[in-house]
Amino acid sequence: MGATEMTRSEPLLADWLRNGLIGGIIAGIVFAAFEMIVAAILDGPDMFFMPLRMIGGIALGEQALDPGFSLVAAGVAGLVVHLVLSAVYGIGVAGVARYVPVLTSSAAALIVWASIAGLGLWLVNFYVIAPIGGWTWFPDGTNAVVQFIAHTFFYGTVLGIYLNAVARRT
Repeated sequence: MGATEMTRSEPLLADWLRNGLIGGIIAGIVFAAFEMIVAAILDGPDMFFMPLRMIGGIALGEQALDPGFSLVAAGVAGLVVHLVLSAVYGIGVAGVARYVPVLTSSAAALIVWASIAGLGLWLVNFYVIAPIGGWTWFPDGTNAVVQFIAHTFFYGTVLGIYLNAVARRT
């Protein structure tokens, strides 16, 4: 291996994956905050925690949506499931970006890629995976416009901005 190959500043796959994990968690937190605030605004203050209940229902079943079900149990399950999925999706988005030079060649390309991936995440999760898993409350119990905005911009764009920021530092 030549000296120029060893001193390249090109980020390694491990760096991209680590940054995808971190960026996915950050974007997941921003996404969850947006979802919770919008739920309270559109559906009333008692619906503030419904997004976490809905996500918690993936692990706990549909009963997690019932207001009589423990908010702590549903909320903790929702938070854990959401952050794990956010990290995994962030790793996937970053992993693809690392190997597609056009995506890392400009800030706009990387941010657009992550935003489109966020949109795809919503469509696949809500309209393919959720019905298979029996989680009908996702496609049936949510506002499609809110979900489009949340997944595309409050997850995808946030992830893309983070990945761009760390890619430009290295």
